[in-house]
Amino acid sequence: MGMSTRHVKRAFKYRFYPTHEQAAELARTFGCVRKVYNLALAARTQAWTLRQDRVNYNATSAMLTAWKKTEELAYLNEVSSVPLQQALRHLQAAFTAFWDKRARYPRFKSRKKSRKSAEYTTSAFRFRDGELTLAKMSDPLDIVWSRSLPEAARPSTVTVSQDAAGRWFVSLLCEDPSVMPLPEAGDAVGVDAGLEHLLTLSTGEKIANPRHERRDRERLAKAQRELARKAKGEGANRAKARRRVARIHARIADRRRDHLHKLTTRLVRENQTIVIEDLTVRNMVKNRKLARAISDAAWSDFRSMLEYKAAWYGREVIAVDRWFPSSKLCSACGTLQKRMPLNVRTWACECGATHDRDVNAAKNLLAAGRAVTACGAGVRPQRESSRTGRSAAKQETRGATRGLLCLRAREDVNSAAPGRVRR
Repeated sequence: MGMSTRHVKRAFKYRFYPTHEQAAELARTFGCVRKVYNLALAARTQAWTLRQDRVNYNATSAMLTAWKKTEELAYLNEVSSVPLQQALRHLQAAFTAFWDKRARYPRFKSRKKSRKSAEYTTSAFRFRDGELTLAKMSDPLDIVWSRSLPEAARPSTVTVSQDAAGRWFVSLLCEDPSVMPLPEAGDAVGVDAGLEHLLTLSTGEKIANPRHERRDRERLAKAQRELARKAKGEGANRAKARRRVARIHARIADRRRDHLHKLTTRLVRENQTIVIEDLTVRNMVKNRKLARAISDAAWSDFRSMLEYKAAWYGREVIAVDRWFPSSKLCSACGTLQKRMPLNVRTWACECGATHDRDVNAAKNLLAAGRAVTACGAGVRPQRESSRTGRSAAKQETRGATRGLLCLRAREDVNSAAPGRVRR
């Protein structure tokens, strides 16, 4: 594997406490980054709409130079130019993802709702003797080093951000030589995501759903009512009420992220192959009755963490097509049930097997994942599902089912043949 010969780049995030001057400088930088991003997006959109012309990063970089020379945008010269150039690179990456059909068309950044962040490359910061000093600043940042960086680490980029609760964070991207492939593990597991239980494994284990949002729902509702009573505008009281709501949301998000990190790390350490379902969370949250519970479960975050940790440690994550009938397929005989309403949690097959709905689905996902290597049948790896339509998805569902049956047939032959061991 290439992983053993190269180091993985890893972001180390810390909280810091800026001085009033540093906070003012960073606030100006955030505003300029947002302004440049929106100007470049408007220019690229107009060029395509009027002339069918694709404007690339080099063209927007030249535009930035021209904008700085105008009287209206002369304030862009007051901040470091590196975060502004990085904003243009991020816009280019957003358009590349859009053209590859991996994301939606880039959207304009709102002053109130968009994330406040700025990225600095090596020419715009100094990291020496455990102190980080950004461009346009004379003093280093007061960082709380909650964990140590890798030995002799040299950050390649530094990202400074402020969340809605007013907390300041700095993220240092470094090469981490400690991230190496783990020893081979022979185990494979199917994982079915749910709401009653956060995860159900093909081994029969069920992992409880902590329901982080429900624990603070009463406190959150009270803070939101207080915010709603404040007069709309830029008043100080409304800003305080908004920060109180944001702090509760941040507390919920922190607990959720911590739980998912522990869970994904455990799965990656214990299993060589992890098979999951390719869920379309974006469409699922349109269900008003389940939107809050689905968002609180954070299935997308779970998958993202699982995939990058698997890449770090030499594991494999297989995503089975979302139309694969994992719940309706009997994991014992392969019979496909016609209907399976959500309120049916246990059911009996014609073959006499009685199934727990979630455990049965996890077993079928594992078998479908194994069919990838056994028969090469239609199970879609990773995140390429958004590139094709529903008709193709149905075809892959049939392919996955055929592959599953093919795998079972091979197992039956192996078990029946004399002198051969069933795998």
